[in-house]
Amino acid sequence: MRAAGRLCLLVLLALPLPLAAKVPTAPAEIALSFAPVVKSAAPAVVSIFASRIVAERVSPFANDPFFSQFFDFGPGFGSRAPRVENALGSGVILRGDGIVVTNNHVIDGAEDIRVVLADGREFAGEVILSDAGTDLAVIRLAGAADLPALPLANSDLAEVGDLVLAIGNPFGVGQTVTSGIVSALARAGGDPARGQGYFIQTDAPINPGNSGGALVDTSGRLLGINTLILSRSGGSNGIGFAIPSNLVGQYVAQAEAGAGRFVRPWSGIEVQRVDADMAEALGLGRPEGVLIRQLHPASPFARAGLRTGDVVTGIGGHAVNSPAELDYRLAVLGPDGTASVRYRREGREASVDVALIAAPEAGGTVTVGPGSRLSGLTVAALGPGLLDQLGLPLSATGVAVTGVAGPARTTGFRPGDIVVAINGTAIRDLEEFDAATRGGGRNWSVEFLRGGQRVRLRLSGG
Repeated sequence: MRAAGRLCLLVLLALPLPLAAKVPTAPAEIALSFAPVVKSAAPAVVSIFASRIVAERVSPFANDPFFSQFFDFGPGFGSRAPRVENALGSGVILRGDGIVVTNNHVIDGAEDIRVVLADGREFAGEVILSDAGTDLAVIRLAGAADLPALPLANSDLAEVGDLVLAIGNPFGVGQTVTSGIVSALARAGGDPARGQGYFIQTDAPINPGNSGGALVDTSGRLLGINTLILSRSGGSNGIGFAIPSNLVGQYVAQAEAGAGRFVRPWSGIEVQRVDADMAEALGLGRPEGVLIRQLHPASPFARAGLRTGDVVTGIGGHAVNSPAELDYRLAVLGPDGTASVRYRREGREASVDVALIAAPEAGGTVTVGPGSRLSGLTVAALGPGLLDQLGLPLSATGVAVTGVAGPARTTGFRPGDIVVAINGTAIRDLEEFDAATRGGGRNWSVEFLRGGQRVRLRLSGG
């Protein structure tokens, strides 16, 4: 019994003693505040008011299938009257001389842009670069100098769980700050109406009016531009998305260099995500990377030695597991950059440097001359630049409609249509189109692609 008692005493002595309760003696010991971060970052977040003029019917019966016929009695009767439509969003100052970044959908089509700073100052804004595909726009403020500006964070260093703040002007109530964490990285997808993208996901509440605002880290640096939310009600459900700051930096660099449009590197390859079944067939230990399905002869990847069947697993030391990730990694590097590409071929891993380029243009157009129902129709060769612009596969053939004038205006053709056959003869290039339209005749059968659908158009009369 004595031995047992001594053992219990030793066990009790070995247990850790409870910490003594301590009463806080200073506010810093009981308060966690983002106030210093907000004071640093908020002055560089602005409100953007964009006005655009849209047409509106004067008569409420103008669109009625029955009553509309009674309201079209003369010029201007029942016509469309101009109406001013206002849009509200947020933006971020990135340069002290007035370079502001926002979402493209905030300023799209705007004829007047007013930018209001947190301190009440107001400037007129001019769009110097915009891109609907990524939903980014760069604005220059007239007469601005010595403005507060946010430094860019390296978005590649962000980790899930990092604390972040969202700053913007939700619902037009005034500048508002919300907090959350980075919920996920490498989110691909988005709103089809605003283009597809590659995002940082956050649960920091983002609402209408926050578009174009700042997602900042705890050092007060810009981690991303808030761009959209997943919501059925239109309000925040804790799933918001921001465009990473590294891509924002590339946009600003091109805008400051005087680019009229954002230029993405052209890969000249078509890829698909490697799933579990494909990984097993390729002998991969797990699903990873994207499989090259096709290469254009002028592709910089082809010039570097890659070929169909290779699996691209990384670019610049970062994993690539979807087509959107591939596009993002290349876009961040810019059209004059060099990509260090890691890939697998026949079970072996290798790497190669790829010198990136902008999509080359094929050049050359043909306009149908007089004496034809297609007279005034202008088409261009389907070079890599046009394929990329129209979102067509690398294997696409035909010629693209770029202008419709003269008699061709009655045919219904639109710019962007792809003519693939005339009177049963396949059209693969400008020479074949020119030869087919010189044939004359009163009856025409033209096949073309519009929105991915094949359409056949029959025309009569010469």
